[in-house]
Amino acid sequence: MKDIFVKLGPNSYEIKIGWGIISQIDNQIIDLIAAFSPNPITANKVVIITDKNVAGLYAGSLANKLEKKGILVKQVSLIPGENQKNYSTLEKIYKAFFEHQMDRKCFAIAIGGGVVGDMAGFAASTFMRGIPYIQIPTTLLSQVDSSVGGKTGINHPKGKNMIGSFYQPKGVFIDTSTLITLPKEELLAGLVEVIKYGMIRSESLFHYIEKYSVDILHLNERALEYIIYSSCKIKAEIVEEDEKEGGIRAILNFGHTIGHAIEALTNYSRYRHGDAVGIGMVYAARIASKMGIADNSVAVSLETLLKSLNLDTEVNDIDPKQIIEKLYQDKKTIGGRLRFVLPVRIGEVVVTDRVSDDIIYNVLTE
Repeated sequence: MKDIFVKLGPNSYEIKIGWGIISQIDNQIIDLIAAFSPNPITANKVVIITDKNVAGLYAGSLANKLEKKGILVKQVSLIPGENQKNYSTLEKIYKAFFEHQMDRKCFAIAIGGGVVGDMAGFAASTFMRGIPYIQIPTTLLSQVDSSVGGKTGINHPKGKNMIGSFYQPKGVFIDTSTLITLPKEELLAGLVEVIKYGMIRSESLFHYIEKYSVDILHLNERALEYIIYSSCKIKAEIVEEDEKEGGIRAILNFGHTIGHAIEALTNYSRYRHGDAVGIGMVYAARIASKMGIADNSVAVSLETLLKSLNLDTEVNDIDPKQIIEKLYQDKKTIGGRLRFVLPVRIGEVVVTDRVSDDIIYNVLTE
């Protein structure tokens, strides 16, 4: 098992990564609960938030183990899918908290992908103005991205993750073996986020994926541990420097600006988040090339890697003007100016608000 300690003062926590650890973490969870609340009467309640795909695979087993050790567990299983990340689904989580008579020392535990983690975290951050929670991500996307860093939220018809909070978990447990049950399309969507980390901070990680993509897709234990550990380490370092996205953390949004617009314009049902981010990264690299910020070889390398994984690199049936209009509704827009994360080279990016609508339109219509 590999550990990463995220140093955020009183909000610090550990990320634990390993193959098969989900069957061994009940004692560690109990230790976390006890450390946060020494009072056994207060600390004996947990609500597990999962979805109907994951409930029978992992959540039920963990619930049984916790119950055998004196923890009162209530489980809420959500309907899977990005389009469920909304108010009505959030209300189901609050209802479970009320029914279980949760208080500020009781833990919520998220077991599932990014939708489950984001919603459970947001519910935990707002119920009684904050209860502790634990992340157990079971998809590659959530393991390398959404479970780490404390971003929580729900979607709104006008924009993705527009309603949310920064709220750090008390612990993150990443079992790489859960990816065995993940559909290949979801694995690929998650791999896009790993490619993103290579683009923004690690040329060596980018080239590792180029070289070992077959091993990764065949779920080689060593390859998975390497890409997940590397991604989490990069994100942890960035979050430690800028917890609430006042500066450098914005580079984690590489590819997300146009990617989020594409997701919103297709009602979060046509593209997986990772697929949309991959398209957004390519467009960002093309913008950087057109502005003279990066050599065209950067965009070519990125596009070649994504195509080798059979991933889309552009959209042709969404009106570019609609995409541009949607960009201005994004939460990353400040003072009416769009902020883009653009590559300088593989492993380095810059944040700029100097991208004109004309350049965006030209890139979208090429």
